Order: sequence, then structure tokens, then C-alpha cells
Amino acid sequence: MNGTATKKITTENGGKHNEPRMKNVAAKTFGVMVKRNVKLFFKDKGMFFVSLITPLILLILYGTFLWKVYEDSFLASVQGFGQSVDTRLLKGCVGGELLSSLLAVSCVTVAFCANMLMVQDKVNGVDNDLKMTPVKSGTLAMSYYVATLLSTLIVSFTALGAGLIFIAIKGWYLSFADVLLIIIDVMILTAFGTALSSLIGYFLSSQGQISAVGTVVSSGYGFICGAYMPLSQFPAWLQKAIMFLPGTYGTSLLRNHCMGGTFRKMAELFPEQIEEIKKSVDCVLYFFGHKVSMGAMYAVLIGSVIALIAAYCIVVKIKNGRKGA
Repeated sequence: MNGTATKKITTENGGKHNEPRMKNVAAKTFGVMVKRNVKLFFKDKGMFFVSLITPLILLILYGTFLWKVYEDSFLASVQGFGQSVDTRLLKGCVGGELLSSLLAVSCVTVAFCANMLMVQDKVNGVDNDLKMTPVKSGTLAMSYYVATLLSTLIVSFTALGAGLIFIAIKGWYLSFADVLLIIIDVMILTAFGTALSSLIGYFLSSQGQISAVGTVVSSGYGFICGAYMPLSQFPAWLQKAIMFLPGTYGTSLLRNHCMGGTFRKMAELFPEQIEEIKKSVDCVLYFFGHKVSMGAMYAVLIGSVIALIAAYCIVVKIKNGRKGA
């Protein structure tokens, strides 16, 4: 009895002493996997080029084709209230609207491009090789998420930098607080896009599938999140349906902050009409007749990120079993 008890106590103590070391090993393994995934993303010139060029192409397209559409739409709204606006303020307003549209789309679509590595590892059988090592499936799955998040953030901040230069040329009205809030919005929306792409990408097993999904997301997401055209242009039933999508609130947050400086200036010129002008560009949203506050928008977006990551982890655990999950 004494020998058995001593052996049990020794085993328990040994296990307790090993716990910090095991956690340290797990943390190092996670860091190595994230570093490996980020390096492979930037090493793959094709993948990196597609991810980087997407927001830049959107910026050029927005600046050439959508600029006039947004400008005419905004002028019509202002003139409808019997007001006029100077050219620089008009350009600053349209520039802010275009930047918000660019970021709203690229933060999500670029994440799908960056997450191709997870599918590539499946196609090449690398994931099976990694699963045969001491690396836990949960650690492997989250390393893909974090690596995709970091890669997408780099591309998104590059797009943000280019967009801010674009606004500075057209008409700068942003404050330091506005820029800081835009950065926060980009980070949260990128986390959302990465979580969504990770969950969907986990079910894909070929390059063709990820390319098809990426094409659908790239072409359709901008419309359903209100980036390409105001929600008021959609049928009433579709407007109500879109209000259930987290991306809609991400677009509205970006629009509020990218256009915040111009709104403050307009409030000085025609304070009575500023609320209606905000409504016309989806800076004010209503959920079944109830005005959605900025805090509620953040809550929906952050809550969606948490829910998607939780769903991703659950799917990984179910698919790989409880062993090492």
C-alpha cells in the first residue's frame, strides 16, 4: 500500500511539475506554426500578389468609376435639402465613403485569399504529416487563424495607408481620433473576415473550391454589406435581411469614422439636415425601426468574431475527435 501510494504521489507531483513545461512547449509550437504559415504566405508570390493587388485594384476602380456615382448621389442628397457644399468638402466626403467601401470589402475578401494556405496543406497532405507530430489539431487550426489574421492585417493596413493618401489629396478632414477608430474598425473587421474564412475554409479540400468561394465572396460581399450601394436602394425585405449580417455593421462603423470629419464640418453648415445625410450613406442604421447605436454595432461585430471562432474550434474538435483537440 505504501509503495503504491508513494508511486501515485510521485506520478502526480511529476505531472504537476511537467504542466508548466508542457504549456511552454505548446506555446513555442504555436509560435513556430504561426511563423511558418506567415512566411509561406509571403513566400508564395502568387498568393501574396493576389491578396495585395485586390484592394489596390478596388481603390483604382472606386476612384475612377464609382467616384462620379457617389459624388452625384451625395450632391443630389444635399441639394434636395436646399443646401450647397464646396468642392473640397464634397471630395473629402466622397473620398471617405470610397475608403470605407474599400476597407469593408478588402478586410473580408483578402482573408479568404490569405487562408488558401490551409487548403493547400490539405491538398499536399501536409496537414496529415503535421497531425502525426506532437502538434495538437487545435493548435494547428488556431495557428492558421492567427497567421491569416496577421497576413490580412498587413495587406489591410497597406490598403488603409494608400486610402489615407488618396483622401489627403482629395480633401482631408479626419482627426487623429478618426484615424485611430478606423484602425480599430479594420482590426475587428479583419478578425471577423478571418474567422469566417477559417470556418468555411476548413470544409474545403481543393484549390478549385477555395477559388470558387473566393470569387463568390469577392463579387457578392460588397453588395450585401452595403459597401457598393446604399441599403436604401435595396427592396424593403432585403434591407431587413441584410440587417442580420454582421458585415453590415462593420461597413457602417467604417463609414462613420472615414466620413466623421466631413460630417462635423457639415454640421456647422447645415446642422438640421446632417442626420438625414448620414442616413443616406448608411451611417445611421435601423433594426426593425430601432436605431442601432455605435456601441451595439461594435457588440454585434465582436460577438460575431467570438461566435465564429468558437464554431471553428468546435468543428475542428468534432472532425478530429477529442484526441489532441
